[in-house]
Amino acid sequence: MQHVMRASIAALILAALPGAVAAQVRGLPVYNPGVPSGIGIYGDVGFPNATAGDGTTLALTGRAGFGPLGVTATIGTFNPAGPSDSRTVLGATGNVRVFGGGLVPIAVTVQGGYGRLNLGTGTTTTDKEERFPLGVGVAVTLPTPVVSLKPWLAPRLDIVRTTVGGTSSTGSNFGLSGGLEVNTLTGLGVHASYDYVRSNGQGAGIFGIGLHAGLKIPGL
Repeated sequence: MQHVMRASIAALILAALPGAVAAQVRGLPVYNPGVPSGIGIYGDVGFPNATAGDGTTLALTGRAGFGPLGVTATIGTFNPAGPSDSRTVLGATGNVRVFGGGLVPIAVTVQGGYGRLNLGTGTTTTDKEERFPLGVGVAVTLPTPVVSLKPWLAPRLDIVRTTVGGTSSTGSNFGLSGGLEVNTLTGLGVHASYDYVRSNGQGAGIFGIGLHAGLKIPGL
């Protein structure tokens, strides 16, 4: 009986999260502007459409770049129906620059990521949604006397694994994200991005916007 109740609750939770397609961290675009120079912290607000889960996501991401290698880690809250229904979301990515960097304005980056959203309640639940985006990002740095503009575009394979009541299912879709970073000489900046995944005739779209601060480390 407990297993039946647990599976029923999880099914209701899945129904409240329409569309089994979204980005890596629920409610945020998959962000791939390339490997950062040094370290940085990003604050984001995501606005998913109804297919992507609706509501609002608030998140904080730490980024670090070491030559051609980069990593990120994200923690946030996804609120599909207001603060009373908030759920913790986690994510991480690993990035490898395969072209560009230095004085070359165009950079190509390969990215793999992981995102998780608990579907059940309590600390012992095993019902979860996991996402594994695998893709490539192309970014162009356009320096100006005051700011640096970095538009980017990143196609990917979006793999989703859902586990409910001990039973798992896996699917994959094509995803595409893109955006713009505006960076100042002080390391402060703003960024905006949009993410789109289409599955079963439905399109999951997410718009994200935020602020960031970076610190370059000499020699990296």
